Amino acid sequence: MRIAVLADSDTRWKWGALTARRIAPEDGRVTGFVLRGRATPTARQLAETGAGVGAPREVTGAGFLRVLREEAYDVVVLALVGGTVQAMLHALAGAPPHPRPVVVTGYVGVVYEKLADGLLLRHGADLVLANSRHDAERFRAVYEGVGADPSAVVEAALPFLGGAPYTPREDRDTVVFAAQPSVPATREERAYLLRRLTGHALLHPHREVLLKLRSRPGEHTTHLEEHPYQKLARGPLPPNLRLVHGHMGEVLDRTDLLVTVSSTAALEALHRRVPTAVLTDLGVREALGNHHFIGSGLLTSWDALDGGHRPVPDEAWLAAQGVASHGAYERAFDAARARVLDLLAGPPLPPPAPWYTRATAPGYLPGVLARHRLDSAAAAPAAGPVRRALRDAARSVYRHGVQRVAPVVRRLGEL
Repeated sequence: MRIAVLADSDTRWKWGALTARRIAPEDGRVTGFVLRGRATPTARQLAETGAGVGAPREVTGAGFLRVLREEAYDVVVLALVGGTVQAMLHALAGAPPHPRPVVVTGYVGVVYEKLADGLLLRHGADLVLANSRHDAERFRAVYEGVGADPSAVVEAALPFLGGAPYTPREDRDTVVFAAQPSVPATREERAYLLRRLTGHALLHPHREVLLKLRSRPGEHTTHLEEHPYQKLARGPLPPNLRLVHGHMGEVLDRTDLLVTVSSTAALEALHRRVPTAVLTDLGVREALGNHHFIGSGLLTSWDALDGGHRPVPDEAWLAAQGVASHGAYERAFDAARARVLDLLAGPPLPPPAPWYTRATAPGYLPGVLARHRLDSAAAAPAAGPVRRALRDAARSVYRHGVQRVAPVVRRLGEL
């Protein structure tokens, strides 16, 4: 089985590559591609995902469609934002490769916003993977509620859970705050969290306190980070507080308490039974994503953590989120793998049939397709060398403007 993975950021590459490895048989081959754009990951970011797949090729959307015509793949994993998934599905519907590969997509973590919008943009894939029983039920309800076929929804799990179960050690006391690039969004709220983390380190001088960062200056992840913690932390820090990068699994190997606002790292920690806290200091709000943890038993504040409180997770909530493994996690992708094999063994697949069409969403879909220009790209010839050079230069200028110039202009506008 040959599987192609197309991702548009480091976190989606991690999800897509690991998903491909879990649904592929032992002799399966996974080839990676990253979509050229604002959040194209660096080599360092790709290495830190721990995906275990060779370095992906950087392509445009149209270039990837040409690859599918020229190279035979059995499965394509689209680890992309919803609008790009929809554009790819319509492009494949307009000019499908022969034979058409099985198309798999899903979400990289907690689905706490744009549930209906994101799901309907992914409809038309052969498999829409849900990371838990809770998500599978929600996904099917959305599709059924609009009259879309829900059969593509397959319950699986986050593909990057795992690692050694947590074991307390008398010679170690480490608290890790898992930062997120866009949650919270404002400088004031992020500065507040940094002050509380610093205060916690000062209050417990014998405790190791780590601020786990997602990216280095100049790098971007799935979301733009306009106020990086490393820039807010310019003053002297307590000697027991350090800023760290690296693979999240390796950091969890030495963590005794994971603190976050709503990071998917909380699910990674809970899977290992690492004590985990989800902060309520900035409120329990949909914009923060911590409302997803209502009923988990994990919601708490820095005041409580400073005083020694350790939340106890609710077992029923854990089971619904797919993190109460008890051996079941090893079989979490069996259903997805079986569905893929059934589709490959059956008759040739018809073109994808997304629910969004020019009849169901005439005021929305054309704009989605126009932004990506993929609805006719599958049949377009490759650009010549001069046009490719000009296009690459224009993309480089655009990426620099989005990543470097725009955040500075926005900050100046706040003065």
